[in-house]
Amino acid sequence: MRSKVTRIVLILILGFTIPFLTAFTTPTPKTLYRVYLKGKSIGLIKSKTSLEKYIDQQQNQIKKEFGVDKVYLPEDLDIVKEVTFDNDISTTKEIYKKIENISPFTIKGYKISIEGIDSQSADNKKIKGKDQTIYVLDKKIFEDAIDNVVHSFISDSDYKNYANDTQKEIEDVGKIIEKIYLENTITITKTNVPVDETIYQDTNTLSSYLMFGTTEPQKKYTVNEGDTIEQIAFNNKISTEEFLIANPEFSSENSLLYAGQTVTLGILKPQVRVVEEDHVVFDEETNYQTKTEYDNTKEVGYSQVKQKGVKGVTRITQKVQKINGETVSVAKVGSGEVLKEPIDEIVVKGGKKSSYSGYGEAIATSGEWGWPATCSSISSPFGYRWGVLHDGTDIAGCGYGSNIFAAQSGTVVQSSYKFDNGEYITIDHHNGYYSMYAHMISGSRRVHVGDYVVKGQVIGSMGRTGAATGVHLHFSIWSGFPYRGGRALNAMSFY
Repeated sequence: MRSKVTRIVLILILGFTIPFLTAFTTPTPKTLYRVYLKGKSIGLIKSKTSLEKYIDQQQNQIKKEFGVDKVYLPEDLDIVKEVTFDNDISTTKEIYKKIENISPFTIKGYKISIEGIDSQSADNKKIKGKDQTIYVLDKKIFEDAIDNVVHSFISDSDYKNYANDTQKEIEDVGKIIEKIYLENTITITKTNVPVDETIYQDTNTLSSYLMFGTTEPQKKYTVNEGDTIEQIAFNNKISTEEFLIANPEFSSENSLLYAGQTVTLGILKPQVRVVEEDHVVFDEETNYQTKTEYDNTKEVGYSQVKQKGVKGVTRITQKVQKINGETVSVAKVGSGEVLKEPIDEIVVKGGKKSSYSGYGEAIATSGEWGWPATCSSISSPFGYRWGVLHDGTDIAGCGYGSNIFAAQSGTVVQSSYKFDNGEYITIDHHNGYYSMYAHMISGSRRVHVGDYVVKGQVIGSMGRTGAATGVHLHFSIWSGFPYRGGRALNAMSFY
């Protein structure tokens, strides 16, 4: 009886013990890989390498399109090793299907970061420079494209001599390039590039983008009989320099064209700023003074040149800065070396002597119009540049505070300040023409609305007020009142 009870107790004990032990058995953890897409888990896989290989095997189209040997994981895909008890494991193909239409795969290449350069609007407001990113498969594509851009603004011979340190020393007159550099900060990083980005695979396409801000084909024009490069450029709102850059087969604006020839009319929008700093020496004709003697024995209206005026010659040295081929700063070094003194012109007139004595020292001209400044260096001519008409001629290098003269007699109709012109004066010459003088020093305007001025009279001083990048005079001649129905003319056609 006792043994039977013992057996029953043992059976009961075993019956409770076996399931109890089974319930507390610890499962074995596994080392897997959790896949995150855009920061969100999309599953577990057994092997990171197997997913990488599967993606590479499936993307033959990408390899063909970009000419690469290997395709990599998307940029926003992370694979993290994880020790887990989770048995919900996805296959490589399942994970691939989840990511193939959501995130782009990547290929090896280079990320080019170009820092934007701040600028100023016409009303002196700061325009934040636009940072941008460019992708290439080979960084030499970018280097060669930048080289093409530089050569567009600087001649091959000048650049070669600068790079090889073979520039000729200036003996009398000439130019030496002191510096050539990119103003933008550029960073090149080797990285995996998403294939949905614009990836430049050849130098010419990237060069076009860096020059014109687009890879779209530029406008074409068919040359007509009698066309000149200058006429075509102006009629299509570009400068002759822009025309020559877009059509490198022409060496100068005087190159001959033929009817039926096709040319490119691209408006430049450079994506980088190529800076050239020059040391320039040149000979400049200096003005002579016209002195008047009066002979009261002669009738009023009598005029006779007693002594013909002769211009002098002064050797000028300047530091010139150009950005993308456009002169933005001219600084005169010293006062200049006088090579030949000018000889005054003496004119004998009949009648009483004029009481006005403030004619100043404008550069003499043979025509009806007098030169408005004490120097003749033109930093920016009249014409279109980058699709915008520069309606005057910029005269620079005379020095801050140098005299500005009335180009012809007339009545002052504007003497004021405007955000773009700065301190400026407009003169009505009573012959259908108006002249305007801008960027004068604040407070230097010597004449007021209603004043009658004579040719050569000092009317103000050269400065940089308003939207001016450096000291210069913006001089313009108009047919009709400026900006009130008048039409801007090329002032140089009057000299």
